[in-house]
Formats: sequence, structure tokens, C-alpha cells
Amino acid sequence: MNHVYDFTQRISIFATVLLACAVVWMAAAPVVTAQEGTIEGRVLEDGVEQPLPGVNVYIESLRTGAASRPDGTFQITGVPAGEYTVVASMVGFARQRQTVAVAAGETADVAFALREVLSEVPELVVERSTLTGGRRGVNEIPGSAAYVGPQELDRYNDSDMLRLLRTVPGVNVVDEEGYGLRPNIGMRGTGTERSSKITLMEDGILTAPAPYAAPAAYYVPTLARMQAAEVRKGSSQIRYGPFTTGGALNLISRRIPGERSAAAELLAGSDENRRVHAWAGTSGEELGPLRVGVLVETLQERVEGFKRLDGGGDTGFEKQDYHAKLRFRSAPGASLFQSLTLKAVQVNETSNETYLGLTREDFARTPFRRYAGSQEDVMNTEFQSFSARHVIQPASFLDVTTTAYTHEFARNWYKLDRVRATEGGPAVGISTLLDNPETFADEFAIVTGATSPNDDALQLKNNNRAYYAFGLQQTYGLQFDTDGIGGADVVEHDVEVGWRYHYDEIDRFQWVDLYRMDDGRLNRTERGTPGTESNRIQDARTFASYVQYRLTAGRLSVVPGLRYEHIDLARENFGGDDPERVGTPSRDEKTLDVWIPGIGVDYKVTDAFSTFAGVHKGFAPPGPTGQSREEESVNYELGTRYHTDGVRLQAVGFFNDYSNLVGADLAAAGGGGTLDQFNGGDVEVLGLELEGQADLGYLLELGVSVPLQLSYTYTDATFQNAFDSDFDAWGEVAVGDRLPYLPEHQGSAQLGVEAGRFAVNARALLVGEMRTQAGQGSIPMEDRIDGFVTVDVTGEAQVTRFASVFASVRNLTDEVYVVANRPAGLRPGLPQTFRIGLRTSF
Repeated sequence: MNHVYDFTQRISIFATVLLACAVVWMAAAPVVTAQEGTIEGRVLEDGVEQPLPGVNVYIESLRTGAASRPDGTFQITGVPAGEYTVVASMVGFARQRQTVAVAAGETADVAFALREVLSEVPELVVERSTLTGGRRGVNEIPGSAAYVGPQELDRYNDSDMLRLLRTVPGVNVVDEEGYGLRPNIGMRGTGTERSSKITLMEDGILTAPAPYAAPAAYYVPTLARMQAAEVRKGSSQIRYGPFTTGGALNLISRRIPGERSAAAELLAGSDENRRVHAWAGTSGEELGPLRVGVLVETLQERVEGFKRLDGGGDTGFEKQDYHAKLRFRSAPGASLFQSLTLKAVQVNETSNETYLGLTREDFARTPFRRYAGSQEDVMNTEFQSFSARHVIQPASFLDVTTTAYTHEFARNWYKLDRVRATEGGPAVGISTLLDNPETFADEFAIVTGATSPNDDALQLKNNNRAYYAFGLQQTYGLQFDTDGIGGADVVEHDVEVGWRYHYDEIDRFQWVDLYRMDDGRLNRTERGTPGTESNRIQDARTFASYVQYRLTAGRLSVVPGLRYEHIDLARENFGGDDPERVGTPSRDEKTLDVWIPGIGVDYKVTDAFSTFAGVHKGFAPPGPTGQSREEESVNYELGTRYHTDGVRLQAVGFFNDYSNLVGADLAAAGGGGTLDQFNGGDVEVLGLELEGQADLGYLLELGVSVPLQLSYTYTDATFQNAFDSDFDAWGEVAVGDRLPYLPEHQGSAQLGVEAGRFAVNARALLVGEMRTQAGQGSIPMEDRIDGFVTVDVTGEAQVTRFASVFASVRNLTDEVYVVANRPAGLRPGLPQTFRIGLRTSF
């Protein structure tokens, strides 16, 4: 393939689309006459009085409008004399209308103050049901936090969560298949394996299939249908257990709109990528004394994949995501506010993905190749979720939120597991095979398509698992003020008490099919009996509660908190000889009670500059079997932040002192997939997080918005004791060995130009080199993943008041890079891909 020509052709298409939009826009530009007037004004964010750029301000009855500039100002020219309703609209904010009279030859002034809306409940309740409270709240937290709102999500139109999270300091991610279907996410050195060491939520509800019994998250909500994403680290995130060492990630689903509205997005791109995303909703419909709101949403996406399977075949995925909400709330002006929101989510996915990677030699020659032995590998999943959330505010100082939820998740990842070169001979795991292709040359030849002499050459495992979870949680909030010492200052008090009962389970019911290889094609020779490979049930019954108190006296805020976890873990193993489960299983149990304290302090030196510090206990539950203990640490952070019009800066240093780090035997990490846990003992993680955001257009008065965002994370994570571990990624550990799959340096840079109807943005992501095995000193080639930099570019042009077109190039320079050497062999990152699409809203 001529990559230079292909790259040039794609850039030409990208530029042509934007040029065509410019011509359409200029052709539609109005000409001012003496019989016409002008509407101008400014848009600010309600409550903080900061300018809002990019707000769509339009006249409701005319096909004309303008976007607000970096300083929030806007101007609509060529308006015939008369009275009009002017609308200010921006995704994530409540739409606002004002009536304006326009006189010929004169200018009418109008001002808007838009309120950010994450949910249609009182502001204090929003703060309790989210991690940050949105754009305003993120600056009031006595600890490290990040909020990515709808404007930032739309800017790059990400469906891959890893590309987004690489811009958040302190978050560590490891890619696997290039699309972010099953992201590996960690925070502050916790380990990334299947996101099993962070608290993962959607709308404040645990969303990993079985976060206590089997925390490896093989399901993660679809980022492309989210309104916002937020990350919280440090002492105040103990509210969001059970994992309190690194932090919590909460995805905020689309809210029910404040009025009747709808939107749709159509996307097409490289490798036959197709996406349809649409939603519609309304609020305020009367039902007796209640007001009813509804939202329906769907996202359908498919791609054939960028890897090239020997002999041909699909290496991509198909996903169908459905989301619906129904809300009943008290009418405006009611003496007692109440709201009941019902939510349902259904996600189906078929992904032609494999654990089989490449040898280093093959990756150097053909990095996007897939061996013939993986041609039958496919994962089928189905996720269902239902929840009901009731909010009542019996008094202005008291609120109660009650949430009931249930999830079901079924998955069967049918994939190559082991290979044998002789009839009845020893079977070699694919991870061992690709690490030693010369030693197992006969097995490697079969995997790459050579005809096998035996009918039992390839073992394909049905990694069949069913998950179930349900829970009930309740939060009470109480706010009151008292006089300060001597009556000089008012002291604000905010007390929050919460509890949650949660049950989850995983049912592993697996079996193995046998295949032979015939000149590059797999032929099944024996169908296995379900339940004969892995046959066990693992469950967790938990009760958690917490109390958190925030005291604010002038410029000082102190936030102590205490969390309690009671966990009963159990595993019943029926074994491969009892697929009917008629016998008595072996049973393992483990019970623990844990208290998790924390405290954070924030002091505002000035209105723009503050400093904060915190200390808290880190915790992660153990498995139900073996000698593994719970993961424990003491975590410290010290930071400072500065925020004012157009600028936000933050610097945080952290130190996590583990008394016991825990690792798990996951197939996704190159292990055997038993889920057994291993004690790692003392570990120290030292790090630095830097983040800066600025609108250069506003600061330099350029007349256009020029958003700039920089982030950097330094992490130094080392074992403080020596031991020999059965956990493959650790192996034989010496004091001072660095943790694997944790780059020392990572960062990002984003820069854009957003001028009214047009926007172009670029994003560079940097990931430093990392080791695949615990060790120290220079990294041997066989254990090294080289660092890489990728660049994404997006552009969007609004062609009408209701429609815009967009285009993007991911991995602009077509960088070829390795993202991991697990589960088995080297795996490539996403190559250069091109997408173009259309957005409409009504």
C-alpha cells in the first residue's frame, strides 16, 4: 500500500469538506440593509459569571444566528425590524429564551446566563449523585478531580474511552484491540488489568458486572452515548468504594432534555466503520400534579477491523446500545420536591477479537497481521441494566436519594487457548508459545496455518460466564449554617450519610472444543461438553456505609470521612467432572470488616488560587480462596490549583504506601484465568500530576477561541520487598523492581481554533516506554514496550442552524506502535483512520 498517497488523499478529502462548508456558510451570510437591525449581547455561565464561548444563539422564527466568541459576546446582523424570541443553546446547559424588540438601524442588547444541567434535580443533589458536581464543582473539591463535559466529548467524538482518559493526569491505561472495547484502566499506579482496581460507575451506580466477586470489568459503558465523564482521586473519593486506593470513574448518561428536542449523528470511516447515534426526549408533559419527562436513545456501530487475518475474515465488532429514561417529578412551585427516574440500558456486542498476538519478528514485518489460528475467535456479550432513583427534598436543608438497581451480563469469548503438535501430547498455552516460538516450532507452525498431523491440535475454549448484580443504596444530605467565632464569619456545614447493600455473582460454565488445521483453515473435530472445563459460582454479599462532613469557614474547607465495608465472599466449585451440578461442590468462604478513614483540607489563598492536601486509607477486597489478603495502603496527596477567566492550572503530588499490593491471575494479563489473587507485599508509588487549560483566544483577544490543554503524569512505582510470585507479570521480584505496565512518563497536548461556525482541534498523546515484567535498570528488549506519540485531528463546520458536518483523522502520522505484550504476543495500536459524519439537532 502507498501510505504517502493514502495519507495525502485523506487529508485532501478532509480539507475539501471544510472548504465546501465555508463556501456554503459565506453564501448564506446576510447583508445588512437600512430596514434591518442587529442583536448583540453576551453569554455567561450562571453562578460563576464566566464567559461561555461556542454557545449557539439564534432567532427562533428565522434561519439566522451566531456563536458566542471567547469572551461570550455574540452579534446577529441583518435582523428585520420586529419582536423576536432569541434562544441561547449549548449542549450540557439549560436552554434559555428571551424576547427582544429590534428597531430598524439600531442594536438590541440581550444577556444570557446559562446553567449547567447534569440532571433535573436540585443542585445539591446533583453534587451528591456525581463525583465532581460538574464544571463549577470540580474546583471546590479538596483533592484531585477531572470533569470532561459534553463540549470536550463532542470535540473529538471519541468512542474509545482510552483516548479520552489519556488526557487526564494520574490515569493509567493499556490498550488491547485499538477500539477501547474492554479498556484496562488504573489510577496512580494501581494496576490496569481489566480496570479491576478502580470503582467504575454509570450515573453513580456500580456498573462493572461483579465488582466484588470478580472485579475484572469485561463490560464498560459506551462512551459515545455519554454526556460527561468524571474522575475523582484522593481522600474524598472514599465515598465511592469498594476500591479506594486510586480513584473512581463515573460516566454520566444523557439527561432528559428540558424541552422537546432530538438529535442524530451519522458517521462513516475507514475499515467500513459505520455509526448511527440518535436520541429524542421531552420534559414538562402534565400528568395530574406531576410533570413527565422521557428520553430514548440508541447507538449502532460496526467496523470490519484493521487487522488482516490470514485467509481473510472480519476482525472488527458490531455493537447495539439502547438507553431509555422515564421521569416523574413534582410540578414547579410544589411545596415538596420529589422526582422518580426509571432507567433501562441494553447493550449487545459481537467482537471478532482474540488473545493471540504476534511474535516480535512478525510484528516488525507485518504489524497488523492475525494468525490463522485465531480465525474462529469471537466474543458475544449481552448487558441489561435497570434502575430506579427517587429524590425527595422535604426541606431546603435536607435531601434524600434512594436508588435500586440490577444488572445482568452474559459473555462467551470463544478463543484459541492451547496448541499441541502431536496426538495426545502436551498442550502449550498461547502466551508461552508466542514467547518461545523457536522452542515450540511445530505448534507455532500450526497456529500460522500449517496442516496439523493430529485432530486435537488446537483447543478453543468457550470462556462462558454469566454475571448478576443488584443493590439498594440511599444517601442523606443535611446542610446548615452557624455563626463563626465571635460572629465574624458564617460557617457552612454539609453532612452526608450513605449506605449500600450490594450482591453480585459470576457463574463460570466453560468447555473446550478441539480443532485441526487444514492448510490454513480450522475444522472442528470434537465438540466439548459444557461445564467440563471450569464450573463454579462465585458471589459476594456486601454492606457498605459512609459518613462525610464538610466544614467551610471563610477560605478554609475541611472534609473528614469514614467508610465501612462488610464483605462476605464465597466460591462453590463443582469441577469439570460434574457438569450437571448434581454433586456437592467444594466451598471456600472469606469474610472481612474494614474501616476506611480519610480527610481532605482545602484553603483558598485568593479567589483564584487554592491549595489542598489529603490522606486516606486505600483498600481493595481480596478473592474468596487462597492466602490472598485485602489490598491496603495509606495514600497522601498535596496539590494546588489556580482558576480564573480563561485559565485553569493544577499540580498534585501523591504518594501511595502499600502494605500489601494484590495481583490477580487473569487471562487478559497473560495468566491462566483462574482469578486467583497474589500478595505483592510492600510497594511505594510516588507521582506528580500537572494539568493546564487556557483559552488563548480569550487571553490574547484574538476574536476566536483557541483552547489549549496540557497534561503530564510522572509515576515511580517500586516493590519494597523481595519474593517469588506465581503471578507471571511479577515473577521473581527484588527490592526496587518497578511495577510492570506502568510508564514513568505520559502526557497529552490539545490545541484548537474554534471560530463561530468552524472548529479544528488537534490532540497529541504521549506514552513513555514501560516494562512487561517487574524489574529495574534498563529494560531488556523482550520485556520492553517502546514509548509512542499519536496525533488526532478533527474538524467541524456548522452548515445550518440545525446541522453540522465533521471529519477526523486518528493517528494522523500513521504511527506503528505496540500497546501491549499480553495476553499473548505483541498487539498493535490503531493505525491511521479517517472518519466523516453529519450531526443534526432539532
